Parts: sequence; structure tokens; C-alpha cells
Amino acid sequence: MTQALEAAIASAAKLPPQEQDALAALLVAEMESEEGWGDLFAHSQGLLAELAQQALSEHAAGKTQPMTELE
Repeated sequence: MTQALEAAIASAAKLPPQEQDALAALLVAEMESEEGWGDLFAHSQGLLAELAQQALSEHAAGKTQPMTELE
């Protein structure tokens, strides 16, 4: 555990029990959210590569225009 995390936990330990529980719930939710994003990105690499190739093909075929022309 890093010193920063140890300090944060020591500070949180001084909070009333209800606030400790609320902070714990926030931490767990944030960690689960990050894991979810990691899973989504890990499982979408094939699709992203396919979409990138499609975009490159369309650009090579002259089917795209600079973003400044879209404004």
C-alpha cells in the first residue's frame, strides 16, 4: 500500500461510521466502474480495429472530408 493510500485510510478512519460506510461504497463503486471500462475496451478491440480500417478505406476512396468543412 502506498503512503498516500495509507494517509487517506487513516484520515477516513477518523470519520463517523456512517461516513466511513459511504466512502467505502464510493470507492467500491469507482473500482467496479473502472473494471467495467477495462473489460469493455478489452472485448471491443476487434470491432475498433474493423471500424478504423473502414474509416481508412473510406478516406482512401475520397469519401471523407476535413472536419473544418463540416462546420
